Amino acid sequence: MSAPSAGGMPIRTAVVGLGWAARSIWLPRLRRNPAFTVIAAVDPDEHGRAAVAESEGADRLPVLAAVHDLDPAEVDLAVVAVPNHLHCAVATELLAKGIAVFLEKPVCLTSEEAERLAAAERSGGAVLLAGSAARYRADVRGLYRIAARLGRIRHVELAWVRARGVPDRGGWFTQRSLAGGGALVDLGWHLFDIAVPLLGAAAFRQAIGTVSSDFITQRSSRAAWRGDDGGPELPGDTDVEDTARGFLITDDGRSVALHASWASHEALDTTRVTIDGSAGSATLRCTFGFSPNRLEKSTLTRTVDGTTRPVAVPTEPIGTEYDRQLDMVPALLRDPAGRGRVIEEVRRTIGAIERVYASARIPGEVRESVSAPM
Repeated sequence: MSAPSAGGMPIRTAVVGLGWAARSIWLPRLRRNPAFTVIAAVDPDEHGRAAVAESEGADRLPVLAAVHDLDPAEVDLAVVAVPNHLHCAVATELLAKGIAVFLEKPVCLTSEEAERLAAAERSGGAVLLAGSAARYRADVRGLYRIAARLGRIRHVELAWVRARGVPDRGGWFTQRSLAGGGALVDLGWHLFDIAVPLLGAAAFRQAIGTVSSDFITQRSSRAAWRGDDGGPELPGDTDVEDTARGFLITDDGRSVALHASWASHEALDTTRVTIDGSAGSATLRCTFGFSPNRLEKSTLTRTVDGTTRPVAVPTEPIGTEYDRQLDMVPALLRDPAGRGRVIEEVRRTIGAIERVYASARIPGEVRESVSAPM
């Protein structure tokens, strides 16, 4: 595959999967960004194709039914935002054809799928990129700068708790066979992702967790901003969790506490990250994602020797982190060391998620740590 945009030409991009994420996040941003030109959209569902065909300017955009129809001689990059259970199959087909892939989270649903992605990346010679928008938020970047002054990081607390935000109740999001899990796979992937720059290459050697689903059947808990709250109940089983909690220990002795909830008793959707280091601690309170039911602004504090001081963080429009990550894609595609980098992170993330689920499924009141090496 040639180096996209290396000579100043726009990256020829196909968007695969035409659901909410593609229509609300990726298609508008790709069309606005001069580094990209959208040459095709792909979705096997005729309703998804019709929705894009009716949108502004879509009459000039080929809308295809299968990724098989994408020609690697004409496509530099595929932005893949299909339902979770299709992530691995679609991405491996594209990678094996030599088309670079930007894959929305969760990148995969099992460790076995991670290895299939790694093999396809090697065989096709194209690079796999992953959605990591939260790392590109201005407040998260501010937190990372403070973390560099906290000495040795000992403990990280990661929480994303929505007041109401169950996505697609009764649809694929709430069926384990299609989504791979509930809030842990969906919100928890973002939380593990922002921990990567804090923990580096450390792997988790112990994990314990619990899951619950007290809110998922309540109509009032639907994610209103996705348009999921007004229609009739969709057919299909609901067998995933709306809340997951975990505690993990790395192979070098650091700990991570995780709390991911699609719905709760809270009034606002809140994301909270606390870092405890040998030379101080820092806490970020904000709201990830697109929910309008959010904190008014992000707050960042640093505590040293009993004194807590606020740290200024800029206010930015919702979704700016997606624009910022998209701006980085051309350089990532050209980076000769990029191939395999995402897979290494993915292996650790999906391994941690699998082990929290394994712990949560152990019957009885007492959960034993799952201690096999990752």
